[in-house]
Amino acid sequence: MLAGASFSQPAIALRGVRKAFRSVVAVQDVSFEVRCGEIFGLLGPNGAGKTTLLRLILDIFRPDSGSLLVMGHHFSPADKALIGYLPEERGLYTKQKVQSVLEYLVQLKGVPQPQARANTLRWLERLEMLDVKDRKVQELSKGNQQKIQFIATVAAEPEILILDEPFSGLDPVNSRVMIQAIQELAAAGRTIVLSTHQMSLVESLCRRVFMIHQGRQVLYGDLEEIRKQHSDNSVIVQSNADYSHCPWVAQAVSNGRGMQISLREGSVPRDLLKWLVEAGADVESFEKTKTPLEDIFIKMVESK
Repeated sequence: MLAGASFSQPAIALRGVRKAFRSVVAVQDVSFEVRCGEIFGLLGPNGAGKTTLLRLILDIFRPDSGSLLVMGHHFSPADKALIGYLPEERGLYTKQKVQSVLEYLVQLKGVPQPQARANTLRWLERLEMLDVKDRKVQELSKGNQQKIQFIATVAAEPEILILDEPFSGLDPVNSRVMIQAIQELAAAGRTIVLSTHQMSLVESLCRRVFMIHQGRQVLYGDLEEIRKQHSDNSVIVQSNADYSHCPWVAQAVSNGRGMQISLREGSVPRDLLKWLVEAGADVESFEKTKTPLEDIFIKMVESK
């Protein structure tokens, strides 16, 4: 863990951060926290300001105003070795052999050569890449190059990981391997900022998210709470009930999983459930619908 850090304070904290490039304001009055040991989702359409935010966290850019703290203190040169960054763009020496490239990049983070080699081989084995260690990077597929770049990010064992589109080029099988690796890192106490356009992966990995659009915050907080705020007050029910006589139902439509019931304004799911019980209906399942994060994402972008 970073010197002087504790789990009582956030790993990353932005407070009213602003960053402009001449007349273009890339980030305006942005505030959020990333907790120690969590996988935090950073969302936004292309050009929204995500990359600027990541580079601010990495101290590549400095904010024009506001504050940015890492483990409770302002960024110092020593912190760079303790933050791993997986950029969206490729950053590997393609004409060199995989193991040599990885060992070199890990040593740049201050890891001694014997430990760099051990970490490299362990991660190559973990991601099922040990058989390519003596091949040149340019000989690998796009997906395997992405896995190598991920290893280059994590093998130095940084406390904080900034992952920008880490699943780029991966097939479903390798995506699952990567998901498991990220979950293991978080379980071991690593803090992970995940920036991606793949909403289904955010839903499976993240409990809290921040969404930026046109440089400003549009969503921030617990993912389940955000879903509740944007829910359409409907349930999916499998039963033999006749909903035409239910006073709580505005609309009932079959959706392949049962009947999707849109409730009248002012009613709640338990009103319908109580009616089903009192009507003597056989209920196989009763589920509150969850608005997909992708639908919320599109709605928020189109409304601005």
